[in-house]
Amino acid sequence: MVNFLELELDQRFANSLPADHLSLNTSRQVLEACYSFVKTKVPSNPKLVHLSSAFLKELNVQIGDEEQFLKVVSGAIPYPSAAQYAMCYGGHQFGNWAGQLGDGRATNVAELNINSSNWKFQLKGAGPTPYSRGSDGLAVLRSSIREYLCSEAMHHLGVPTTRALSLVTSGDQVPRDIMYSGDVKDEPGAIVCRVSPSFVRFGSFEIFSSRRDIDNLTKLTDHAIRELYTHLGEPSKETYLKFFEELVDRTKTMIIHWQRVGFVHGVMNTDNMSILGLTIDYGPYGWLENFDPTWTPNTTDAQHRRYRYGNQPSVALWNLTQLANALYPLIDEAEPLEKILHGFKEAYTSEYLEMMLSKIGLEKRTNIDGQLIDELKELLENSSIDMTIFFRNLGQFENPNSFIDDVRDASYLEDEAFNSFVDSWMSWLSDYAVRLQGENRSNVDRVEAMHSINPKYVLRNYMAQLAIEAAEKEDYSLVDELYQLLLRPYDDQPEMEKWFAKRPDWALNKVGCSMLSCSS
Repeated sequence: MVNFLELELDQRFANSLPADHLSLNTSRQVLEACYSFVKTKVPSNPKLVHLSSAFLKELNVQIGDEEQFLKVVSGAIPYPSAAQYAMCYGGHQFGNWAGQLGDGRATNVAELNINSSNWKFQLKGAGPTPYSRGSDGLAVLRSSIREYLCSEAMHHLGVPTTRALSLVTSGDQVPRDIMYSGDVKDEPGAIVCRVSPSFVRFGSFEIFSSRRDIDNLTKLTDHAIRELYTHLGEPSKETYLKFFEELVDRTKTMIIHWQRVGFVHGVMNTDNMSILGLTIDYGPYGWLENFDPTWTPNTTDAQHRRYRYGNQPSVALWNLTQLANALYPLIDEAEPLEKILHGFKEAYTSEYLEMMLSKIGLEKRTNIDGQLIDELKELLENSSIDMTIFFRNLGQFENPNSFIDDVRDASYLEDEAFNSFVDSWMSWLSDYAVRLQGENRSNVDRVEAMHSINPKYVLRNYMAQLAIEAAEKEDYSLVDELYQLLLRPYDDQPEMEKWFAKRPDWALNKVGCSMLSCSS
């Protein structure tokens, strides 16, 4: 294994693309640059809260000198010989062009070659940058725990995502108004080291296109193709279209995974969309508990619910359309871009149905598949069924009469209210039983397949909140317990059975569980 501090430095992004010609680290507009050089803020008393040992093992890397490692992942010192920079990008926020945004509290601290891949290491919460828009560039423990745990949880669920290497407390207090209500309180500061092959976003292209800076738009696009989509060949008009087409496909796949596990991103702005089709920027995310397609965890989105669970595919397509508009100057033809976007709709509809049928254990296809799934989703919503518990337990289905009690147990309704749905459920379960009889595989194979895509454990908001409340008292045991749990979300893990449960009543209207903001 190679020591982290002895890895090969290969600053492909920084060395290939234009840097900000100013070194002034104050909030300002940055023109004709992909990034600005910055320095991280030195924390007063950094402590390592948690380390993703599983990710380190995947990379075949060890931390080496613990004290030096801590200094690097807390921002106290730079990675040896590495330039530190924050990236420039723009974005559409809640459907409106917001202009320049950029890495306001994230600093890229190293680009390292590991196992024939180039990985970007980025500290979130390590101080202000020219893109901080007057903010302090810091992050607090609660949001850092959520990002750290969810990044790794999503990976082990099989969802494309950025990763998290470490979670560090800074020893500093950070003032935050958690619900934007005027109630500012000091919170413990923290820093997450997050890792990805790239942190380039849709908004990275949008900012240049919006400024009609076609020269740098071309440089960025060519760099993305040469470094991240090498298999497409040298940049050209045809290659730009292939690049966009593959990115559309990757984004579609990511969204289908989100829908499969019940994940709601909460803030699908174009600056939070990765050009690798990775889940990026874990802010006010959440997991469906009772199956409600209208639910969003983001209080900022409470009125219009733009980023609700059921709207994520449409928002992804809208965001991809904005990216197509940004790339248009390089292609100068609308029709091929429109054709690719239209293909998203067709492919998504087909693959979503395929995914849902797999969740209920059906391999054979019939002409009433869509109706069967639509009826199921309507029942799940109307009878307030816990999504994770229902689909996991469905693998144990034997007959309608025995399974109706499992459905009842997964409902958030009182028994009397649930009773009004019993007949409808019995009808659907009977149709489902008939469909299962027509399957060619054994029951054992069906259960195994269903359990491989229907997780038993997800990072429910109340679970993360419990870990946060303990951590704010310097008890990090629950952070580790949840981390270990989420390494194997599809396994039964009998010793962890307490986490296979519906949301407790106390979490229904609790800040951090049902209500989240972008405050971090």
